[in-house]
Amino acid sequence: MDIRTELHKAQLFQNLELLANQIVEGFISGIHKSPFHGFSAEFAEHKIYNPGESTKHVDWKLYAKTDRLYTKRYEDETNLRCHMILDNSASMYYPKVKQLSIGKLNKVGFGVLAIAALMQILKKQRDAVGLSIYSDSYNFYASEKSSERHFQMLYSKLKEVSSTKEASQNTKTYTYLHQIAEKIHRRSLIFLFSDMFQTETEDRKLFEALRHLKYNKHAVVLFHLLDREHEIDFDFENVPKRFVDMETGTHIDLYADNIKKAYYEKMATYQNDLKLKCAQYQIKYVGVDIASDFSQIFNTFMTEQKKFG
Repeated sequence: MDIRTELHKAQLFQNLELLANQIVEGFISGIHKSPFHGFSAEFAEHKIYNPGESTKHVDWKLYAKTDRLYTKRYEDETNLRCHMILDNSASMYYPKVKQLSIGKLNKVGFGVLAIAALMQILKKQRDAVGLSIYSDSYNFYASEKSSERHFQMLYSKLKEVSSTKEASQNTKTYTYLHQIAEKIHRRSLIFLFSDMFQTETEDRKLFEALRHLKYNKHAVVLFHLLDREHEIDFDFENVPKRFVDMETGTHIDLYADNIKKAYYEKMATYQNDLKLKCAQYQIKYVGVDIASDFSQIFNTFMTEQKKFG
């Protein structure tokens, strides 16, 4: 189900929480007959019953409808701690968009909305969420909490990011990943949203930073956000164009076809190296095309949440 069609006219960040909830509900309606049927709004206030647990809190009405055992979840239960990390560097503002909307997202807009949607799920499950944002500095950090006030503060910060027109041009990905790793003390599920383009160019240090995120038995997922049409396939009209590096401001004038093959091969090598290093460090790598819907994000979340628990 393509929720982008349904929400095409929605103004993306007028009410970020409402839009995130619509996206989650749209995804749920598309999987109601799938193996993930239990992941619907109806079950957001429940958890699967584990054999051996007391049956005191089993929801027998739900059992009558589903033939599956669930227990009610209570306010003081926080079974999952999740920390979201958002790359807010200049390259994340590609492609240039006058006004973000469903069907017209740049990479940072996609990341913001994906995080907001995951927060909706975690909020309904009464799980704890933290947030880190970085670019040329460690812009923002909030530890994992589950209160309504905390969630509203995070939504406000994400909305602020989405409203930014001019982004910082330097990216210190591995510098700040090390700092973020030092701050997350309790075992958490960590989601990193980044295009992995940075002005710091030593791959060894970048991979060391990713490995640092794994300390303390954290589970880490890298959502590698890219505009597939242009940033991977290099699909541009073969006329003279000026290509500008959004991170450094440097530019080159050329015909796209003259370097398309070399660019494609170089990009493929970089992606493969990144995938291999992630596999080596037991980091889940997920390549995401920002022109797609959010189903890949949700499916990954459900899989990793189940494994993490």
